[in-house]
Amino acid sequence: MKIYTRTGDDGTTGLFGGDRVPKHHPRLEAYGTVDELNSFLGLARTYLAPDDHQAEALLVQLQRLLFEVGADLATPLHSRARITRITPEHTEALEQEIDRLETVLPPLRHFILPGGTPAAAMLHVARTVCRRAERCVSALAEQEAINPELLRFLNRLSDLLFVLARWVNHTHGMAETPWKSSFPRASS
Repeated sequence: MKIYTRTGDDGTTGLFGGDRVPKHHPRLEAYGTVDELNSFLGLARTYLAPDDHQAEALLVQLQRLLFEVGADLATPLHSRARITRITPEHTEALEQEIDRLETVLPPLRHFILPGGTPAAAMLHVARTVCRRAERCVSALAEQEAINPELLRFLNRLSDLLFVLARWVNHTHGMAETPWKSSFPRASS
């Protein structure tokens, strides 16, 4: 199978099901940002310590799910193409993982600055890309009918990436840096 098809040389691309749209279409912006997120999760995996087996397994699972998110976004609801759509069960699985990770974390009492170990810092970057993907999907949903579970899933995924970054820092003894305003408070 050749990697190039030349069919996109005119500035269009094919969706699952056969429709062709411009490469700047909001649908492509949405699933392209999901693909970018997937790449950042792959990069985050390279920063994990060799003994971070739980985080490694979770990130691989999330990367696989992001392929399904991308396929869901690349397949209009009217398409007859057979794909796996994101369901409430996918979102609930993310919530369960958040709850599991939070059992060992100290309660969050203030905003924290992104950072810590290289892996945690990269997970914070991935979290911000996930938020951008969510914004892209939200914009797409204003123009076309999409699977409504995608927005809930991406919202929860960004929460999971935040908690996972905290968990990675916590398991490696890295203290969180609280946010403090750099400006003095105005007196009233």
